[in-house]
Amino acid sequence: MTPSEDALSAILKRENWVVAAALFVLTLLAWAYVVWLAAGMSAPAAAPMGDMPGMPGMESISPSIAPWTASHFLFLFAMWAVMMVGMMTPSAAPMILIYSQVARQAGTLGRPFAPAGWFALGYLSCWLLFALAASGAQYGLEHASLLTPMMAVASRYFGGAVLIVAGAYQWTPLKESCLAQCRAPLSFVQRHGGFQSGIAGSLRLGALHGLYCIGCCWALMAILFVAGIMSLVWIAMLMIFVLAEKVVPGGRILTRLAGLAAIGAGVWVLVK
Repeated sequence: MTPSEDALSAILKRENWVVAAALFVLTLLAWAYVVWLAAGMSAPAAAPMGDMPGMPGMESISPSIAPWTASHFLFLFAMWAVMMVGMMTPSAAPMILIYSQVARQAGTLGRPFAPAGWFALGYLSCWLLFALAASGAQYGLEHASLLTPMMAVASRYFGGAVLIVAGAYQWTPLKESCLAQCRAPLSFVQRHGGFQSGIAGSLRLGALHGLYCIGCCWALMAILFVAGIMSLVWIAMLMIFVLAEKVVPGGRILTRLAGLAAIGAGVWVLVK
């Protein structure tokens, strides 16, 4: 390797570390907010949530159903959005790092790409839309008395059904197809037009990756409605499992084992 090649390699490695550090900080900030929020919700003396900073529209944490307002919905959307960023950024990191490295190499050859941040923005935008849908689902479930204002499941039949559906989805061809796209980042890029030099193309590629990721993980996210939307243990477990599905050899086996476990848990909830 020539001195110039050595210098280029060092620059690429340094910039990859910068991107990795940025993703780590983004994940850490999201988790800090989620932990702070969970602590506020579980505080025994926290009577009016509306008085807590950053929690508008949450008039009370008492079991009674409070009227939903625009600020209440926006608060829940922000909660889901930050939670999805914290959970899904680690699993997208390998793809973002690959994109960043290729973009930097292309730049040194005089063919600059749009920065990897645009790809990441396209990816996370899809999860923001998912957060919006999850907030709407929470609204509907609460008003159907299937979910309590404390964000806990109110019907064992509903809880069992969600677990069984989530487990069964782990065995479907659609889950397998979406997971395959997420497990092979370079193949995914090649199937969808290659790395994009423009901002619009980079956003589109990131959004496509996000859509496949939602197709892979939406059923797992639905388990939060049963396990507890603000359960830090379950949020962490699902984040680790989603990452393992995508990067650990034999991830498909994990997927199906988790499916069987969820189905078994759903049956147990229904018959207990």
